[in-house]
Amino acid sequence: MDSNEPPEFFLDRSLGKRVAAGLTERGWRIHRVVDHFANDAQDIPDEEWMRYGLVRGWFPLHKDGRIRGTEAERRPLIEFNAPMFYLDNQQLRIDEMVARFHAAQRQIYTRTRVAGAACFAVSAHGIRRTWP
Repeated sequence: MDSNEPPEFFLDRSLGKRVAAGLTERGWRIHRVVDHFANDAQDIPDEEWMRYGLVRGWFPLHKDGRIRGTEAERRPLIEFNAPMFYLDNQQLRIDEMVARFHAAQRQIYTRTRVAGAACFAVSAHGIRRTWP
């Protein structure tokens, strides 16, 4: 990725097309998992779609922080020395999800430019590292 170009992100299917649209409207470069795998990516393990995106330089965005909890799901982050970001609250409305990601945009973009496998929770107060 050119350091002058904004990072690109790969959205987990649980975030849905309205979150993708909301972020895109705010200038984010977004790719949706469901646009790259058959059957809305329902049968694709998290580590597989994450690796697919990371190969292309797209950083994973999730709704569910539990994804950081397994070695298999962290393996692509280690392999590509890359971060992933997830919402710290799964019960947010769509507009709140978009607003929360967007409010943390500067911090998220900064973390994509710093090498290192890591997981970050996106909260109402910004991002915080949750792994390692």
